[in-house]
Amino acid sequence: MGPGFRRDCEIWGVAINLMSTFVSVFRPSGQLRDAPPTRRRLLATAGALLLPRVAGAQIAQRRRIAFFDARSRPLMEPTFGAFRQGLRALGYGDEDIAIEERYADGHLERLPDLAAALVHLAPKVIVATGPAAVHAAKQATATIPIVMVDVADPVGAGFVASLAHPDGNVTGLANLAQETVGKRLQLLKTATPGAERIAILLNPGNQGNILQLQAARQAAPTLRTELLSVEAGSADDIDGAFATMVREHADALFVASDPVFGLAGGKITGLAASHKLPAIYQSREFVAVGGLMSYGIDRDDLFRQVAAYVDKLLKGAKPADLPVEQPTRFQLFVNLKTAQALGLTIPPAILAGADEVIE
Repeated sequence: MGPGFRRDCEIWGVAINLMSTFVSVFRPSGQLRDAPPTRRRLLATAGALLLPRVAGAQIAQRRRIAFFDARSRPLMEPTFGAFRQGLRALGYGDEDIAIEERYADGHLERLPDLAAALVHLAPKVIVATGPAAVHAAKQATATIPIVMVDVADPVGAGFVASLAHPDGNVTGLANLAQETVGKRLQLLKTATPGAERIAILLNPGNQGNILQLQAARQAAPTLRTELLSVEAGSADDIDGAFATMVREHADALFVASDPVFGLAGGKITGLAASHKLPAIYQSREFVAVGGLMSYGIDRDDLFRQVAAYVDKLLKGAKPADLPVEQPTRFQLFVNLKTAQALGLTIPPAILAGADEVIE
């Protein structure tokens, strides 16, 4: 049970004792001319007087947390649920915290206004996912602690001074996606051994995507693969990007991690299927809507770690004193139905290592 529940029990205990005393003092006497108040009426009156104070105390004790993301609420529902579960596991129930959620639905230009509105609410902690949301939150406040999530290069982005010593109001979890690029390329090449040219779809405005491209270029020679860099800065650019892949005879596709691509997941997987392009992504959401494979961070575990940061900050820790951590658990998902539609036979080694195989 959370700390708020225990406080409520104490308050109601005092309330019950007061009401009992009130009733015993004013017990009906037959000598009174007017009809005396009954025990039930007195209890109801005392309760009505005390209840607002109890409810007010409960509301006053709830601490406000902000959850801020550039994507949409439906897309973030699973990870937000993992965050809430992590908080509950640490003893925080609905009576202890109020979470203010704000989503930009892929419209990055809305992030500064959303961040300013959240800061105006004076939350105890802001959880911001993705570099664009973290940047907007950091621009809006230099005092409210910010827990960043899903940022590929927090030092390069200027969010923290170093991973070990953040030195500011930002800490959290770095998503070093560039370190899994080699593994993803290897999985894709193993599933499509005949692929000689692999397109990498990236958002040029996302520094993390640039780092992934650099890592892919380093890994490509050992896999005897040629890379084709294709850019899409918005959802409107995706059709043109696929036209480029077809024109340049790409054999397979590597999709970098970016909020724009996450929101357009159905469109991207649909185009990959229609052009017979085997593709690998970073999260299960793509595989669930028809993508071939994904390899990336265990996001449920990631957001449980986020809850641990929030817990420490609510208990008085300073962001500057909490080192930035890195994800430790990764997951592989495979869609066999998509593989069959592409005419691929997924090697047993990949299937054996998969966390989930969608049939």
